[in-house]
Amino acid sequence: MINRRGMFVRAIRGPILLITIGTLFVWQQANVISFARTWPSILIVLGILKLLERIASPVAYVPPPQPPAGGFTR
Repeated sequence: MINRRGMFVRAIRGPILLITIGTLFVWQQANVISFARTWPSILIVLGILKLLERIASPVAYVPPPQPPAGGFTR
């Protein structure tokens, strides 16, 4: 089954990162704040996007393999 929310989050990851980096560089050029102090926000945005991606995708439970019914066989 295709999960549209998971696909949507993956599709907007690149544009959101570009907007974030562009905003940080604009703030540096305007002498609002230095990029050296704002680069952790890129990591925060990446973390939020990964969290959203994990929330949006369904968790598929795969049970561990069961041993044979008669015990160990060669």
